[in-house]
Amino acid sequence: MQLGCPIPVADDPDKVVIPKRWTPSKVVQHLSYFMEDEVGNNGSQSPPLFGGHQSWSQRDESFKLKSTMKVHCGFMRGGGAEMAPKDIKYVESCRFVVASGIFDGYDIPHQPSYISPRSQKLFCFLMVVDEISIDFLKENVTKEWKGSQDINPQIVSSSTVYSIWIDGKMGLIVDPLLILERYLWRGKHTFAIAQHKHHHSIYEEADANKRRKRYARPLIDLHMKIYRYEGMKPWSPNKKTASDVPEGAIIVREHTALNNLFSCLWFNEVNLFTPRDQLSFGYVVYRLGGVFKFFLFPNCEYNSIFVLHPHTREHSSKVEWVKSLDEFKRNNSGLKESRGGLGLWTPYPGNLDSVVLPPVARTSKAG
Repeated sequence: MQLGCPIPVADDPDKVVIPKRWTPSKVVQHLSYFMEDEVGNNGSQSPPLFGGHQSWSQRDESFKLKSTMKVHCGFMRGGGAEMAPKDIKYVESCRFVVASGIFDGYDIPHQPSYISPRSQKLFCFLMVVDEISIDFLKENVTKEWKGSQDINPQIVSSSTVYSIWIDGKMGLIVDPLLILERYLWRGKHTFAIAQHKHHHSIYEEADANKRRKRYARPLIDLHMKIYRYEGMKPWSPNKKTASDVPEGAIIVREHTALNNLFSCLWFNEVNLFTPRDQLSFGYVVYRLGGVFKFFLFPNCEYNSIFVLHPHTREHSSKVEWVKSLDEFKRNNSGLKESRGGLGLWTPYPGNLDSVVLPPVARTSKAG
C-alpha cells in the first residue's frame, strides 16, 4: 500500500498570488492541429477516427521542433467526438480548468472537496464522458450527467491558461489554486506530474503491465520493440530526468505552445500504440531531446491530493488476455481495438526482427 505524505501547499487560497504574465513560448510559438482525418491514407477505407490516421512519416515529422507546427491531436471531424455548440462556448470562457474524463462506464464521478470560494469562481470544472458512460451513469447514479466523448489538450480552448487533469477514479481533496501554486508557480515550472510509485524505466513498466494483464502481452512487446529500435534506452541515474515513468492520473500544466505540443504527441503515441499511457511519456520526452522541461513530484504527494476510488469493473479491453500475435491473426480484425492502436496493425517501416528488449529486474511485487 502506498501512503500519502504532507503536501507543502500554501495556507490560504485567498493569499495565493496569480502570476500577471504567462510563460513565453520560445521554441514552439505557433501550434495548430489537423482537423480532417486522411481516411484514405495507406489504402485505409476506415471512417474518420477521433485520433485520426496518422502516418509514420507524419509521426516522425511531429517530433521535429519548429517555431510553427501543425500536428494531430484528436477531435477529427466526423470522428465521433463533436462537442455541442453550447459546450464549446462554455469551454472558451475558461481560463482556469479542472478536467476529468470517464469512458466505457469504467468509473463514477466524484465531487471535489475543500474547494475555496475563490477557486469556485476562478475554475471551470469539466467532466468529459462518452455515450456508454452517460447510459451507465443514468442507470447507476442519481445525478443527471451530460457530456462529450474523449479528452486531450484540445478539450480546453485557446483561452485556457492553466489546467489540472485528474483521473476519473479520483476524488480531488486539495484546492486547485493551491495545487497550481505548489506545483507550478513556486518553482517556476509549467508542467508537473507525479513520479510512478515503483518504476523508473518504461521497460520495467511494460513488464509489470504484462504480468498484471493490463494489456495484450504481444502488443506491449511490439510497442516496446519499436521504441527500442528508435533509440529509447532504459532509464538510469545518468539520465537527466528523475524517471521515465509518471503517474498519469494528475497532470498540472500551463498551456504554453510547447506543453500543448508535448501533450498532443503523448496522446498520439497512446492512440497509435497501447492505451497504457505511462509507457509513452518518457519516450516523447526523449524524442524532444531535452527541450521539454517538467516537474516530477514525489509519489507520496500524489497520494495526498486525492481519495482513490475503485473502477466499476476490471479489464475493459477485449484484447487484454491475448497471449500471442497468432490469436490476432486467426481472428482477423475481431480483436483489434476500435479507437486506436493503428501503429500495431500498420506495417512498421523499420526491421524489428533483431530488436532485443532490455532485461528487467523485478524489484516490486506490486508491479
